[in-house]
Amino acid sequence: MESAVESGIELRKALRAFANKDNRLAYASLLGNLAVYAAAVVVSVIAVDRGLWLVAGPAVIVLAFAGVRLYVLQHDLGHLSLFETRRQNEVWGHVVSPFTMAAYRQMRHNHNLHHAYVGDLDARETTEINTMTLREWTRSGFWKRLYYRLYRHPLVLIPVGSFYTYFIAYRWPKNAARVGLGAILAHNAALIVYFAALYAFAGWAGVLTVALAIWIGGMLGVFLVYLQHNFEGTWWDRRPELDPSRAAIQGGSCLDFGWWFDEAVANITKHDIHHLVASIPSYRLRAAHRELEKTHDLRRIGFREALHAFSLKLWDEDAEALVPFPKNPARKPATAHAA
Repeated sequence: MESAVESGIELRKALRAFANKDNRLAYASLLGNLAVYAAAVVVSVIAVDRGLWLVAGPAVIVLAFAGVRLYVLQHDLGHLSLFETRRQNEVWGHVVSPFTMAAYRQMRHNHNLHHAYVGDLDARETTEINTMTLREWTRSGFWKRLYYRLYRHPLVLIPVGSFYTYFIAYRWPKNAARVGLGAILAHNAALIVYFAALYAFAGWAGVLTVALAIWIGGMLGVFLVYLQHNFEGTWWDRRPELDPSRAAIQGGSCLDFGWWFDEAVANITKHDIHHLVASIPSYRLRAAHRELEKTHDLRRIGFREALHAFSLKLWDEDAEALVPFPKNPARKPATAHAA
């Protein structure tokens, strides 16, 4: 097999064959997702209200996954990659935003910035997860190190990160006013209407049940977002040496948790080729990945390796590897070249 990193141009050409949109598949994916989401809301809220906890628990989990999947589809809409026309993508992007908790225009703007600067150590503010370099860590004082240790700890990053992102940060996200003040105000107004409807339907039981599902789904989202670019063997660099194709393929992960998980999260697990050609719709990503694996070395990350990735905290520019915190703060950790 030829190296996927060395064949970036060829890979892009091959992947564009999978970039054609199909409204039938798009509507089946989106409307099916909305139907599951709505059913899960009704079942979970009624079950909680009546104390049917054996029903409520699974229903809340289904609702959490449905919310995550809907967010991934909204992300596709932001790339104009789900439906055949720009108008269809933008209209549906706004329609689903109250259920994803993310204002469509701001989400689209910030995520496209992330794509433009993926793997760029000089533009890490465009990434969802902050990563310090080993040199920055060595120069940092006690309080900055303590903050970063807490921030990167999974028991803080995932549950606290979920609550902060969805319930606080997304109410006024980065570039909110720059992208459109009216858009973010309309989005937050729509959220008020949505939760008011839940309250009218089932009181605080309805509001808190859906909020719990959003928080659980948010934890799954943070887990996935972390693994998209933080894993052993990932790659970062500085311009002008930065190779966008290498940053996409080697710097983006392909999670191998089973086909059912791929479907549950709309194939966002195939993040390597998504970064290489963002116009591929989510309903074609798995097929594209499977086909290209016949001729290209596309790496897959299993669940055990994914858990190990949470022990990696700092980017070592000399070793070109993501490494754990150094045991001796005065020394660099011994690392193997993971690229």
